[in-house]
Amino acid sequence: MDIEVLGRALTTLPAQDDHPYRTGPWRPQQVERSAENLEVIGEIPADLDGVYLRNTENPVHPAVEIYHPFDGDGMVHAVGFRDGKAFYRNRFIRTDGFVAEQDAGRALWAGLAEDPSRSPTRTGWGARGRMKDASSTDVVLHNGVALTSFYQCGDLYRLSPTTLETLGKATWNGKFPSDIGVSAHPKFDERTGELLFFNYGTEAPYMHYGVVDRADNLVTYIDVPLPGPRLPHDMAFTENYAILNDLPLYWAPQALAQGKYAARFHPDTPARLAVIPRHGTTADIRWFEADPTYVLHWTNAYEEGDEIVLEGFHQSDPVPPSGGGTLYQRMFRFLDNNQLGGRLHRWRLDLTTGLCKEEQLSTLPSEFGMINQRYAGRKHRYSYAATSPAGWFLFDGMVKHDSLTGGLERFEFGDGVFGSETAMAPRTGSTAEDDGYLVTITSDMNRDLSECLIFDARDITAGPVARIRLPERVSSGTHSTWAPGSLIAGWDEQDDPAATVGL
Repeated sequence: MDIEVLGRALTTLPAQDDHPYRTGPWRPQQVERSAENLEVIGEIPADLDGVYLRNTENPVHPAVEIYHPFDGDGMVHAVGFRDGKAFYRNRFIRTDGFVAEQDAGRALWAGLAEDPSRSPTRTGWGARGRMKDASSTDVVLHNGVALTSFYQCGDLYRLSPTTLETLGKATWNGKFPSDIGVSAHPKFDERTGELLFFNYGTEAPYMHYGVVDRADNLVTYIDVPLPGPRLPHDMAFTENYAILNDLPLYWAPQALAQGKYAARFHPDTPARLAVIPRHGTTADIRWFEADPTYVLHWTNAYEEGDEIVLEGFHQSDPVPPSGGGTLYQRMFRFLDNNQLGGRLHRWRLDLTTGLCKEEQLSTLPSEFGMINQRYAGRKHRYSYAATSPAGWFLFDGMVKHDSLTGGLERFEFGDGVFGSETAMAPRTGSTAEDDGYLVTITSDMNRDLSECLIFDARDITAGPVARIRLPERVSSGTHSTWAPGSLIAGWDEQDDPAATVGL
């Protein structure tokens, strides 16, 4: 393995750290590396062509008071594949907040679990304001460039999908909504080249929806009026519609009036799902009522006759009881999908009657679902999700859901081994939905190392077809995406795809 150190971050974290989400599988990295000639067990498929990108919350400073794992700075990991070979990169995202705190040598913003008034600075970003936009949540590809985002709205940072160089912020030719920003989980439609997004905040109309075309022009941007501030996290789309949500888990109005941000679940309030023509107006929005729940992530949506079929992870208990324990145990119960009860679920929205029908698709708790992105917005059959150990925000295995039969396949990484959100990479020239590979990064606590695993998507129970050793144990993280080589500028034009900037 040939390793080059690209950079190091200034860190003030304690040498003997004891925070549960800054140690163990969540131990952060401070060194940026490039690695080639990686060690491989098995064989990298020659028809796997593109880059697996994964974002990570990676703190470099202690919190002002109480650190939450969503507060960490964004670090993106890339494992690229071409001609049966692989390369690796990891780089911090050079956000304004990261640069400012590197210069100051300390935390300048209070985090999710802290009072915003405790921030050493009065500036900031986010749906509630005065937070650091760490751009550490999601990553997608649009116009050949990777875009990273922050879970409570912020800028979209542009990265080369191969070198991971930060290329600045998305501007959309001067039309980026910088006053509010963009939420995590903008959606890329490979067929049209469009990017669909939403944002939200504490001032009316509380939500907006927009579309950016393949030339980075903001072609649609409309108000989505809500009864008050809400906490949406994800969206879905079909060929002709976007689906947003107004769910009954949101900041308590009385606390909000006092400048406090305490999320409460309102079980007597129905969930509402908004259906918007892709390039529609505020007047075109139609709302559908469903059973009360919270949905952190949707997997996909599609049109079927007069219905829109929407799939995602329905939470049976969005605010699980604390059950006592330490401060961290009480706080982080909201990160335990087993307590939240997130299970694959289907909503059918009838455009003729205005009614919604629901059904549970699986009894197995799972979350962070992904599909073959060629089927995004179109009828799909398979989704690939993560299972979690009780009490932790970690992934201990993966599951392949079959929405047609209700069946599933499951693979467990093993004791002390934790994975990442698993991306589906269609095989070059594939035609079937599950004809491709699943790619994930694991953190093995037993051997203190990380590997990139490649599975045949048609049979995940057979285990990985290849294991690729990475130069350092990678901190656990959240979202990922697959960037096909065909969508990366210059990918096939250079002998070394790792040098491609992807502009």
